[in-house]
Amino acid sequence: MSDQKARDPQAADSNDDTPSSSRRRGLSILGVAVVLAGAAYGAYWFLEARNYAATDDAYVGGDVVSITARENGTILAIHADNTQSVSRGQVLVDMDPVKARVNMQAAEADLAKTVREVRAKFSGVAEIEAQIAAARIRLGQAQSDLKRRIDAADSVSQEEITHARDAVASAEASLRVLDSSLAQAKASVDGTSIASNPDVMASIANLRSAAIYLGHMKLPAPVGGVIAQRTVQLGQQVAIGTPLMAVVPVDAVWIDANFKEGQLEGMRVGQPVTVTADVYGGDVVYHGKVAGFGAGSGSAFALLPPQNASGNWIKIVQRVPVRIILEPQELRDHPLRLGLSVAVKVDIRNANGAPLGAPTAGNSMRGDAGSDGGPATEAIIARILADNSPAKGADKSEER
Repeated sequence: MSDQKARDPQAADSNDDTPSSSRRRGLSILGVAVVLAGAAYGAYWFLEARNYAATDDAYVGGDVVSITARENGTILAIHADNTQSVSRGQVLVDMDPVKARVNMQAAEADLAKTVREVRAKFSGVAEIEAQIAAARIRLGQAQSDLKRRIDAADSVSQEEITHARDAVASAEASLRVLDSSLAQAKASVDGTSIASNPDVMASIANLRSAAIYLGHMKLPAPVGGVIAQRTVQLGQQVAIGTPLMAVVPVDAVWIDANFKEGQLEGMRVGQPVTVTADVYGGDVVYHGKVAGFGAGSGSAFALLPPQNASGNWIKIVQRVPVRIILEPQELRDHPLRLGLSVAVKVDIRNANGAPLGAPTAGNSMRGDAGSDGGPATEAIIARILADNSPAKGADKSEER
């Protein structure tokens, strides 16, 4: 038999090609493939993966600026709708201004009336001062009459002297009354002019308040962006604080990436980040940086926070939101919308800085303050003061 194998080597090789030997070769090949794959993964992790922290639990975030009614009123016009782009200062909603205009007219009339009343108070001071001057003359005359009668006591009856003394006392009392009236009149006007009088200033403030109310009949966009959540309808009666619509500044969105707590060890504020959005696929890559870390995990701020002190406790890996700021130009070239899914990869090779460091607050968002009418209102006030005040130099008593 052995001689036969020696004489026929091909037959010997064919006999060795059994199913068991084929399995051994397959397992050997598989083992080599596993070793090579492990080595490749180890090399990738050592050279690349350990230098990055990645997650696809990330979404686009941004501000939602609410547009609310500043006064009670009826919606007269709506100038923007959902999905439409608006610029800062563009009027979004008009409210019926009829009542506000009537209030403005009433405030103008009240200011004119107050100016005239204050003028009358200034004139009253001048009138009392003239009465005091006359009273002093009468007092002087009474005192002179009394002195003459006393000097001629031998030829004047005692009754005449008594009447002269009474006349002096009466003149003195009248002067004291006038002095008191003058002090009272001066209390409301002394040290002021018509424009700086407290009553006039209060009426001016009421007029400006009416101008503010009138200005609130137009609601401008506090920021530029895209309209969302429009709920207001034409002709609707709204109250102060009623949400009408929202403006989303899409040029200033950010990324909220939820990393596992074990991925945060080497992550620092300012580290570079690359982001891809599902809406554009992998062809568009955004660049940004880590801006800050959340103050707690998502579960810590949930409506129903976990009760980990219960008996049936299971450890769950927590995630912490990390805010990522993107390059503005890339956002303008490829706009994003709130809530879109993205994939994030953070380069953690530069680990300078404190872990979970929080940057100092510095950025702020500011809308336009309410207007009191500006130059137009000031022109109305100046006109009313001029129309209801005397000509320059006509009454010097008003410039006390």
